[in-house]
Amino acid sequence: MTRRRAWWKTLLGVVLTAIMLFPVYWMINVSLTPTTEMRKSPPDWFPVHGTIEGYLAVARDQLPYLGVSLLVGLGTVVLTLVLSAPAAYSLAKLRPRGGRPLSFILLIAQMIPAIIMAMGFYAIYLGIGMLNSIPGLIVADSTIAVPFGVLIFTAFMNGIPDELTAAATIDGAGAWRTFRSIILPISRNSIVTVSLFAFLWAWSDFIFASTLDGGGDLQPITLGIYKYIGNNNQEWNSIMATAVVASIPAAVLLVVAQRYVAAGITAGAVKD
Repeated sequence: MTRRRAWWKTLLGVVLTAIMLFPVYWMINVSLTPTTEMRKSPPDWFPVHGTIEGYLAVARDQLPYLGVSLLVGLGTVVLTLVLSAPAAYSLAKLRPRGGRPLSFILLIAQMIPAIIMAMGFYAIYLGIGMLNSIPGLIVADSTIAVPFGVLIFTAFMNGIPDELTAAATIDGAGAWRTFRSIILPISRNSIVTVSLFAFLWAWSDFIFASTLDGGGDLQPITLGIYKYIGNNNQEWNSIMATAVVASIPAAVLLVVAQRYVAAGITAGAVKD
């Protein structure tokens, strides 16, 4: 009975996984389908007459856009860590006045729709000349990642024994030295988690990119894909090939860092 129940659970898991991954499969299938067979009915479930024209177009046209997305993603990660880690250390260990209301405000900040924030950034950037710039996108994307980072870091650092920081203080270490030499090395899982989510948010951002960098020369891949979309023509194999290539970094990062992400998200959920 137990084996039968486990077998059905496995089958159910396989079916649900197949359903969730079907859009990914279809994206790859369309990326290999020739343009002349794109409107074929019924469509081919497998790219029988496959072509790599879409991927050749990506290599020819999309590399600059991928480079911009990489710069924006890495810049967002750096800025997020620089701001969120010290802020979380202050909330978790230094416990300043107003710490709890501030944590609540950070939670509320994550509920603000991105389009509203984009309109505010547009008005600010228009006045200071930061429209259509990579630093402008990095700052905008960081506004989504920083509150999340502070909450994750705070939850983890709350679980670090106060005896460690007290011992460092007895040895003559100040708050900054304690943070840099003790807290940060222990917080590796949380650092990986926050870095990964910050990068993925910046990598997949469309609202900030289209609002704040829609007319710039340096645009991310989420805007570069529109190169293949026109009023009378849509190059679907190139569009899907671009989507496949743009998905590879995110998939690789998730596979490589999944162990750290699981540990970082659950940290602080259970106290001894």
